Amino acid sequence: MDNFLILERLDRLERLLIANKEVLTFEETCDYTGISRSYLYKLTASGNIPHSKPNGKMLFFEKAKLNAWLLQNGRKSNSEIETEALNYTFKNRRR
Repeated sequence: MDNFLILERLDRLERLLIANKEVLTFEETCDYTGISRSYLYKLTASGNIPHSKPNGKMLFFEKAKLNAWLLQNGRKSNSEIETEALNYTFKNRRR
């Protein structure tokens, strides 16, 4: 195998290992979310992302809380809005 294929397979294995963890380190969180190191530092310093500092130095992130944070402020698709409008109309129509 050439080096590129080996590195690609190693990268996939690392992602699989991270996927099975419940608590992530700072570096793993950057990889998992795609957020740069500097921006993640800003988010933690401002308290805008859920994290823990058990010993006052290292940062840890709970994957479930990260997922909830990443999915906040969701936007509905046009079909979801149309379905809700139809349901509301049928529910509230005069008889």
